[in-house]
Amino acid sequence: MNDDTSFEAIQRKRLYWHSRRGMWELDMLLIPFLEQRYDSLNADDQATFRQLIAEEDQDLFGWLMRRNWPADEARRRIVKMIVTHAETVDSAVYRAL
Repeated sequence: MNDDTSFEAIQRKRLYWHSRRGMWELDMLLIPFLEQRYDSLNADDQATFRQLIAEEDQDLFGWLMRRNWPADEARRRIVKMIVTHAETVDSAVYRAL
């Protein structure tokens, strides 16, 4: 178990648990994105991701399944990043969840 109690480590753990949703489909998209791409995002995109995971599951599901897009341009951008990441990442990552 990781005993890192730094601010960054605590924030990362919070992000991970907030990325865990009530829907398996959302977990399959959000967690790998968090683990593999979040650290490489710029500060604005990281803030948008944090705001995005505060949204309701049904809204996230609609956006991430491409049924509709967020009205906010920054959120639409991060949703598209998540969808693109899911389409291009090795599917073995998802089987481990």
